[in-house]
Amino acid sequence: MKIRHWRLHAGVAAASLHPRWNYVVQHASFKAANGFAGSRLDDIAREGKIVRWKVAILTASDQGSRGEREDTSAQVIRELVEEEIEGEIVDYRSVPDEMDEIMASLIEMCDYYRADLVFTTGGIGLGPRDVTPEATLKVIDREAPGIAEAMRITAMMKNRRAMLTRGVCGIRGKTLIVNLPGSPKGVHENLAAVMDQLPHALAALKGRAADGFIE
Repeated sequence: MKIRHWRLHAGVAAASLHPRWNYVVQHASFKAANGFAGSRLDDIAREGKIVRWKVAILTASDQGSRGEREDTSAQVIRELVEEEIEGEIVDYRSVPDEMDEIMASLIEMCDYYRADLVFTTGGIGLGPRDVTPEATLKVIDREAPGIAEAMRITAMMKNRRAMLTRGVCGIRGKTLIVNLPGSPKGVHENLAAVMDQLPHALAALKGRAADGFIE
């Protein structure tokens, strides 16, 4: 199976991550409606405490890995990461819905690229090829169930079919892995539920828990 794979290094513009990523996601109104604007992140930035988190994106998609579908969901993740948590994309790749390939990519992103945060998109439904949760569970050391629960509950308020998703979240070493749906809309809705808490989670993993963090 061919792995579609682009890596980002220092000094390389994020837009170069995918040659066709000139797609612009119009989500300003979405951000305002879902509480992204004026968040605690803005306060942290003003105080000069912002941390540039290293983020990796993994798309699990048979069609995407063959170049048969534009990966707009990964583009949504990239834009929100850069704008909302000042994150730096250090690796992106698209692999088929194969357990071994998803596991290998997650391990490399965590252990070689030392990403603070890994987002997966796709492969969390009930279909026979949806194996992202199983692959994630095999590589993590601990689960972080509250994040997945918050995303599912929030998504269900808008679409009850969200109860059929099986995404998980967990920790490998000092990296947080978060499973997201495969659609751009699903990515938006899920990240709206948890984005403001992710910097606190990442700080806790690094031993720099923010004020008010519950231990």
